[in-house]
Amino acid sequence: MTTENAARQRSTPPQQGRRSGRVWYGTAVLIALVWLAAAGPLGSFMGALTDVQTNDSSAFLPIGAESSEVQEAQEAFKDSGAIPAIVVYSATEPIARDGLAAIAKDAERIGARPWVEGAVAGPIPGTEDQRVAQLIVPVGEQADVRAAVDELRGLLADSELPDATVQVAGPAALSSDLGAAFGGIDGALLGVALGAVLIILIAVYRSPLLPFVVIMAAMLALVLAAAVVYLMADAGWIQLNGQSQGILFILVVGACTDYALLLVARYREELYERERPVEAMRIAVRGTIEPILASGGTVILGVLCLLASDLASNRGLGPVAALGIGAALISALTFLPAVLLLLGRAAFWPVKPRQTATTDVSTTGTTGDTATDIGTTRGSGTVAGTTDDVVRRNPLWGRIATAVDRRPRVYWAATIALLAVAAAFVPTFRAEGTSQLDVFRTEVESVQGQRTLERGFGSGGSATPAIIVTDADQVDAVTAAAKSVPGVTEVTPVGDGGPGRPTGEAKIVDGRALLHATLSQPAESAAAVDIVRDLRAAVHAVPDAGALVGGAAAITLDTLDTSSRDLRVVIPLVLLVVLLVLIVLLRSLVAPLLLIATTVLSFGSALGVGALVFNHVLDLPGADPVVPLFAFVFLVALGIDYNIFLMTRAREETVRHGEREGMLRALTLTGGVITSAGVVLAATFAALAVLPLLFLLQLAFLVAFGVLLDALIVRSLLVPALALDLGRWMWWPGKLARRKP
Repeated sequence: MTTENAARQRSTPPQQGRRSGRVWYGTAVLIALVWLAAAGPLGSFMGALTDVQTNDSSAFLPIGAESSEVQEAQEAFKDSGAIPAIVVYSATEPIARDGLAAIAKDAERIGARPWVEGAVAGPIPGTEDQRVAQLIVPVGEQADVRAAVDELRGLLADSELPDATVQVAGPAALSSDLGAAFGGIDGALLGVALGAVLIILIAVYRSPLLPFVVIMAAMLALVLAAAVVYLMADAGWIQLNGQSQGILFILVVGACTDYALLLVARYREELYERERPVEAMRIAVRGTIEPILASGGTVILGVLCLLASDLASNRGLGPVAALGIGAALISALTFLPAVLLLLGRAAFWPVKPRQTATTDVSTTGTTGDTATDIGTTRGSGTVAGTTDDVVRRNPLWGRIATAVDRRPRVYWAATIALLAVAAAFVPTFRAEGTSQLDVFRTEVESVQGQRTLERGFGSGGSATPAIIVTDADQVDAVTAAAKSVPGVTEVTPVGDGGPGRPTGEAKIVDGRALLHATLSQPAESAAAVDIVRDLRAAVHAVPDAGALVGGAAAITLDTLDTSSRDLRVVIPLVLLVVLLVLIVLLRSLVAPLLLIATTVLSFGSALGVGALVFNHVLDLPGADPVVPLFAFVFLVALGIDYNIFLMTRAREETVRHGEREGMLRALTLTGGVITSAGVVLAATFAALAVLPLLFLLQLAFLVAFGVLLDALIVRSLLVPALALDLGRWMWWPGKLARRKP
């Protein structure tokens, strides 16, 4: 026990200490009981989140874009809200009259189902391949689409057309398959994430009990977040989709575990210095609450910057993620300290930390690097001994700190050069969007059916046309303008019975008419996007028409333009918010600017490596336009955390020991726990790859790789080397920069 700590303990009267201890233990019991009692009711909301999800196209449309206006205008022209499911037949021989009659019998059986709204259209023989035919099944607006598609597929397993492959495609089937993919969130995704975290925690703590306490804290945070998100989504205050739910689960588990690592590390350190666990916990909470709150607050503010996005899916993710981080903070700072206090030293069994006459962190063995303080506040005490003692007690991180201290300029120059080489590949990152056929990483029936449909009817026959909304008085002029655009093969008005049917006259609603423009290229292709761009220019030029162009290709075009706008708006906003937080926290300008610069460089490196892996290793078809923005927000908001943990400790040590020794001690003492936190967060985000969706695979890789890069390279080598080279100027213009050497 140090002289300072011994004096502090002697100054507290025994009676007062016992009274204070009873209050702490009583509060801990109450907190633990409240959490455990609420776990059941809160847990019921997790399974109900799918009930408040919005996974249709409206959840991902650009807000206020032309394609969104067209989609809204289209609703007035619909006689029903039915969603089409396309049944595709593929035979080994051309389907003759007998085969079409058999398909018609299937149509009769399907039409009798209660979820069918209107008549089943078909059979329609293939125009390009006579071995293919289709039925168009209108699934009612009020029906459970996923259940209807499942029943339809089961019904067609016993088709009247023998020796034919029958697949269900179209919008209804695609929606069903997406729902099935997101259905793995509660099971596979959460199981893989928690399993990875558990393995890492057991390796770090070498205790069979403590990892389960941390996992329990993370799960309680998750059920709290799920309950709040459910209530807010049900009330219409926020929008939830399957994509944001998956990210919510991963973010809560990873963040809560990271905060737990910091608190547990400090608690174990204090148990070596103090006899009473209640005193150890009091000092541990006081010593870690500042960096934990700063970290959580930075992430919350960072993800809330997504509210400035013009994409509905991005805007919806911001508050969902912020609520998740808030729940993680509450659990990590209430339930976890309460349970750790009640368990005392038994939480670390079989290697229980015992008070020693002289604090010796090396007695913790290999995990001693992990069991160290992260961010002490003034007056909370510090690790005993000289800097040489601290380096000696933490051999691994002591060697790293010593090596960086010998040649800091070489380390930061080499590290920056390495990161810059990786970042040089950023221009090769393809984020122009992908077709619906490439959304899934596994073969699903809706995609297989779409390919069969294109084989039988051609890419134009199965493609979604461009939609033109125009003033009814200018239909002829807009039609002529649209036909003049290269790549537009046909323009037909939408009548009461569909495009050009039954009379070929346009249906008029509120003085507006709807036209379908058939494109020569598939709607999801880059060529179709260029055609739509020219089509818009042509119809916009028609006087007094007020013409708007929507449809699948137009949505892709608007998404690309909106994503480009979001990158220009959201990224500077995130950087500004994080910079302001760092300035307030570190009371400096130089350090925050350098930390921001290193984090941006780290993001560029992760994106560059991602481009190489996606293009040349995995041979992926491209990326969703929002992938770079999501990766940036999470990497900057989460990656800056490790710099916060390092630099808050460096500032504390600098006050006592000077700039050089302060940074050496900070790097040595925070090395293990920050590395463990980085590995945990990377593992949880990597779990997103278990869902069979291209977008989540790419996001999982970028964030997991970027977090490891931040934790292992940027925070371990680059930032300490810059700080050691700059010395006291790192803290300019704060008081530390004006200290005399």
